[in-house]
Amino acid sequence: QVWLEESGGGLVQAGGSLRLSCKHNGGIFNNYLMYWYRQRPGQQRELVSFITNRGTATYAASVEGRFVMTRDNHERTVFLQMNDLKSEDTAVYYCNALRSFMGSEEVYWGQGKQVTVLS
Repeated sequence: QVWLEESGGGLVQAGGSLRLSCKHNGGIFNNYLMYWYRQRPGQQRELVSFITNRGTATYAASVEGRFVMTRDNHERTVFLQMNDLKSEDTAVYYCNALRSFMGSEEVYWGQGKQVTVLS
């Protein structure tokens, strides 16, 4: 059984930076694609970024060039470095782990961390 522990986030002025961490517990970390999603007030959850087990990250257009997702396979942790934050980045951010195997998928979610950007 996999569970994800998120940390980081908080309150920051526009233009500032924050970092989120997500520790993957249980299972074989390298088998999972790791994702960050966010849910802004009154909106549906949306994909922010994801990273392969080799460390290749892909980003939503809204955060490209400002956010950096990395992965430490030894520490079983992914990070989301958020720079030049804007008020529209205010959201609850969720870590997600996905493993596809034999035609089925395992999906796990973190508890979510609040990020608030003051304009």
